[in-house]
Amino acid sequence: MTETRNTIIIGSGPAGHTAAIYASRAALEPLMFEGFLAGGVAAGGQLTTTTDVENFPGFPDGILGAQLMDNMRKQSLAVGTEIKTETVDSVDLSSKPYKVVAKGKTYLAHTIIIATGATAKRLGIAGEETFWNRGMSACAVCDGAAPIFRNTPIAVVGGGDSACEEANFLTKYGSKVYMLVRRDQLRASKVMAKRAMENPKIEILYNTEAVEALGDDVLQQVKVFNNKTKEEDILDCNGLFYAVGHIPNTKFLDSQVDTDKDGYIITKPGTAETNVHGVFACGDVQDRQWRQAITAAGSGCMAALSVEHYLADGE
Repeated sequence: MTETRNTIIIGSGPAGHTAAIYASRAALEPLMFEGFLAGGVAAGGQLTTTTDVENFPGFPDGILGAQLMDNMRKQSLAVGTEIKTETVDSVDLSSKPYKVVAKGKTYLAHTIIIATGATAKRLGIAGEETFWNRGMSACAVCDGAAPIFRNTPIAVVGGGDSACEEANFLTKYGSKVYMLVRRDQLRASKVMAKRAMENPKIEILYNTEAVEALGDDVLQQVKVFNNKTKEEDILDCNGLFYAVGHIPNTKFLDSQVDTDKDGYIITKPGTAETNVHGVFACGDVQDRQWRQAITAAGSGCMAALSVEHYLADGE
């Protein structure tokens, strides 16, 4: 007979591993599915694609993203978490115990913690694979303060609130910030658009699309295309940041948990609770605003403590 676990954690970023550490220390013997290139990203999530992480507490000299996640994984194992390097294919939340299916095998659990994150959208332009993390990024807050971007021109792709916010943030470090906006106007809120348009270090290029990243060892130029005049141009810049949105990794849930229109799991304010009793969500899969390693870790703690209380109360 298949054993019913106290909790199964799906996902292995800062949220998943923090949940695992807390659940293990509460003697819940969690099982984690860390994923095998789930969403095209290695186990450990988005941080594995980041170089220096300088805003996670406890590392005064910074730490490589992949090293930070490797440390978290080792700590999860050390406190007793069982980890399977498999991607969950589906879940069945219609009755208890809940069912989790991976590689054709079904696992049972009293509770589930969803920590599958959200994958940054990429454009797939020429040179993107070569220069990703070598001048190209999808997180200005994470990477914008790196020495490579200081006192140099930087470009941001996007015209929404996130793009305006990232462009303004990057003016702290770059000598100039170009906003590459595909349309003939910003789609950001009036407040955010006004802030970007009035910033003397920001130049907004409308009807403009990035088509190729150029450089030697690191990004040095971006080829752009004006979709109105059909002309191409070259921008000298050492940074290219995408601010075109994220895709929450929730497809495997098959609409069994409530999400918003963009696929982010809806949790009750101030909690990790979803609309399904005994199913909790943490990290970027339910956070469309902050999307930081430290906030993800905090929500992972909330999810694990919620599971502990839920089980102690007799479900």
